[in-house]
Amino acid sequence: MILTDSSADLSAQLVEELGVEVLPLSFTMGEQTYHNWPDNREMDPKDFYARLRGGAMATTAAVNVADYTQAMEPLLKEGKDVLILAFSSGLSATCHSAQIAARELMEQFPDRKVEVVDTLCASLGQGLLVWYAARLKQQGKTIEEVRDWTEEHKLNLCHWFTVDDLMFLKRGGRVSAATAVLGTMLSIKPVMHVDNEGHLIKVGTARGRNASLKALVDHMEQTVLDLKDQAVFISHGDCLADAQKVADDVKARFGVEQVIINYVGPVIGAHSGPGTVALFFLGSER
Repeated sequence: MILTDSSADLSAQLVEELGVEVLPLSFTMGEQTYHNWPDNREMDPKDFYARLRGGAMATTAAVNVADYTQAMEPLLKEGKDVLILAFSSGLSATCHSAQIAARELMEQFPDRKVEVVDTLCASLGQGLLVWYAARLKQQGKTIEEVRDWTEEHKLNLCHWFTVDDLMFLKRGGRVSAATAVLGTMLSIKPVMHVDNEGHLIKVGTARGRNASLKALVDHMEQTVLDLKDQAVFISHGDCLADAQKVADDVKARFGVEQVIINYVGPVIGAHSGPGTVALFFLGSER
């Protein structure tokens, strides 16, 4: 069984198609805490982003050791092995929780296998790695073969982001207050990616929204690998039209047929804000 967490931003439909299990991270708005399930059962993403636009703030929490133990124990009792593809250790303690739970459960179930991959990925970048892993499992690959493929290729999983409102990055310490104010005044948009340590870092800027969206696809053009069997994933912070614009550009430039679009979930969206657009694909390097 492949187990991941909701930072992967996979839709409920895709989770079902892939045959994977997803543990929810949690987020708190006001005095209430919600779980981020793929089917959005506790809060619709449109409501989440509407509240952010209205001035609400959200904090997020990792999946803990008990959550992983509770999810894996029944699977191991059924005689199933478990491969965990965890949210980047550079952004969350979720992977560390998975590693602790795995060690404890391997002592309890010595005949079973529990493997943990620190994906060093986030949002639909993590989701795309899960997508490839699930396809390999469906092709009959062993847990070790799927683990080895994901370890070998995770640093080829390219993440390119831009955001529309610099103030959310300022709150999270990603940009200075002066940069946020000046950038907002001049309509300068950051272009960011997830590096080889799994951290979200700024690598450039673009003047205006359309230029920042184009920059994502320009970066893709520089490193993208053979697109014959690739899927491209795009996530967005409640700005579907902009995500579709990026999808159309990708299709026009590269002839890609399989493009999957979904929301940036609350775990990332709390820090990146409404208007985030992110592009994910396999490339020669991040």
